[in-house]
Amino acid sequence: QVHLVESGGGLMQAGGSLRLSCVVLRGTSSSRSMGWFRQAPGKEREFVALITWSGGSAYYADSVKGRFAISRDNAKNTVYLQMNSLKPEDTAVYYCAASRAAAGPQSISEYDSWGQGTQVTVSS
Repeated sequence: QVHLVESGGGLMQAGGSLRLSCVVLRGTSSSRSMGWFRQAPGKEREFVALITWSGGSAYYADSVKGRFAISRDNAKNTVYLQMNSLKPEDTAVYYCAASRAAAGPQSISEYDSWGQGTQVTVSS
């Protein structure tokens, strides 16, 4: 199993930036892609971004394109989500997840392991 730990969440005013980190403590070799998802109160968990360990191919939800950037450091077994130009609608708990799929998995069902989440709150 993959053990993931997220960090970097917090409170930020609209227009500000935050960088989330996800450290893979166990099971790095079993994952092909790493994804970020978010879940706002009363809403379903939704895809935000993903990146492949090999090649670093990245994909983004339309709602965050041009504002968020996902990256990875293979040597540190860490994935990052740089969030710029934050909006109040970005407020959610952000989760890091690992998938065996390498062809741009964007569905929750394609991810096998999940972190505990980190809260991001964006004020108006």
